[in-house]
Amino acid sequence: MESAQHSPGSLSWRLSSHPITLLTFLAFRISSLLVYLFGVLFTDNLVMIFIITILLLAADFYYLKNIAGRRLVGLRWWNEVDPSTGDSRWVFESSDPATSTRPVNATDGRFFWLAIYAQPVLWVVLAIFAVFWLKFMWLPLVAIALVLTITNSLAFSRCDKFSQASNIAGSALYSSNIAGNIASNMVGRFFTFGRS
Repeated sequence: MESAQHSPGSLSWRLSSHPITLLTFLAFRISSLLVYLFGVLFTDNLVMIFIITILLLAADFYYLKNIAGRRLVGLRWWNEVDPSTGDSRWVFESSDPATSTRPVNATDGRFFWLAIYAQPVLWVVLAIFAVFWLKFMWLPLVAIALVLTITNSLAFSRCDKFSQASNIAGSALYSSNIAGNIASNMVGRFFTFGRS
């Protein structure tokens, strides 16, 4: 009865296709911010808060990159380094909506994108507060948090753009049978090349 009140895509974790993944993802996202706020406001033990916050940020980075992104929105990314040249390249992977057994849940998508873009903004606000409160010792922690959260935000944004572009190109090729026409024309020209 309660799910009848919520429309698909609304921000209710009960509508999620993967509620445990979603709640764990949100817990990691929120916990690092809360531990940092607790440390700045209520304690002077910078080392303990720094270590706990870094561990939570690392767990959040790993969980988002390897588990939550794939399960909630069907996106994954990683960085490969060519051992011979040392060049680095980003690799983006997305689930194909045409062959996927489960489409991406609108609620999962809304939670995912809201959390992925809100956290860097909140860390910037916390950096501004640290400067106003003259707590400059906390700024390296905020800088590390910004690097980790912005990296994930940019990577998943690129992955989503790559996914949308490949889905549009794939549907255009397969729906109008352009690939088949091109292939048959190329083969036909190959066999009729010397006849004219």
